[in-house]
Amino acid sequence: MANTTELDATEVAGSVGLVLAAFVEAATLLGNGALLAVVLRTPGLSDALYLAHLCVVDLLAAASIMPLGLVAAPPPGLGRVRLGPAPCRAARFLSAALLPACTLGVAALGLARYRLIVHPLRPGARPPPALVLAVVWAAAGLLGALSLLGPPPGPPPTPARCSVLAGGLGPFRPLWALLAFALPALLMLGAYGSIFLVARRAALHPPRPLRPARGSRLRSDSLDSRLSILPPLRPRLPGGKAALAPALAVGQFAACWLPYGCACLAPAARAASAEAAITWVAYSAFAAHPFLYGLLQRPVRRALGRLARRVLPWPPLACALQAWHPRALRQLLQGHREGPAEVPEQVPELEGEGSLSMPEAT
Repeated sequence: MANTTELDATEVAGSVGLVLAAFVEAATLLGNGALLAVVLRTPGLSDALYLAHLCVVDLLAAASIMPLGLVAAPPPGLGRVRLGPAPCRAARFLSAALLPACTLGVAALGLARYRLIVHPLRPGARPPPALVLAVVWAAAGLLGALSLLGPPPGPPPTPARCSVLAGGLGPFRPLWALLAFALPALLMLGAYGSIFLVARRAALHPPRPLRPARGSRLRSDSLDSRLSILPPLRPRLPGGKAALAPALAVGQFAACWLPYGCACLAPAARAASAEAAITWVAYSAFAAHPFLYGLLQRPVRRALGRLARRVLPWPPLACALQAWHPRALRQLLQGHREGPAEVPEQVPELEGEGSLSMPEAT
């Protein structure tokens, strides 16, 4: 009875994990596909090449290693399919190459935004994006080649070791983890930490307003000026959105990739016991990238809205929030105070008669 209960619990956990993994797979395909279409149709984005590269890497992962994780994860994981020697080596190489390509691409995007925000007046210090991405793929290819030096796949009674966590890299696992996770984490922490400090300094020390000229009024008595002195309804973080975006980027990277990197440094037998959960926590980063690095940018949001209006023609809806704008509120109050102007209605008469007189019109 106890064995039956444990088997049922294992099957339920595997079914729930399969549903969540399929949701992550669908979100990765839809989100990165939409963001790639927006980036390609929106000229003038400052980091368009880095965003397109990140979308391409996520889509490659969604088309290769994520389906393998669905059908061939070790028990009690998501699947029961056992891979042969050649597919096992291919899965090991793809996993060892695409994961560093993703983490190093995210770090390159962070460094590009750091140079754009902190040093905007020094364009000569920025390397070409094509050269940076070429270095990223060269490093990813070398790290993927380490998987070919690992132990061969085991025979059917033993574990196949088709992934990095299950011992596919052999003695190169610590080196791979340091170059694939520790180095991008340090680069992101330095880049986004500097962006956060710049944004916080700008928020705590805003520029001083210009002094009014002599004889001019110090303050207007209009409704706009009265509403502007009201305190904000909710407190703001020091730095606003510019400080929130680096915190989200670093937090997402640590939440998704830190467990995977720590598992690579642990013994292979202990890491293989929790391989399915740790792997899919890392794969959830592919689904989070379009929302974190795409929708937080205003040009991307506007382009996505234009593309959605072209694909799905919705009827124009009046925005009720514009009624609370200070200028619209002032016009509304002035209109109620003065009263609407009455326009006399002209009733058509029979042919041959003149226009109505003033008493008849009123």
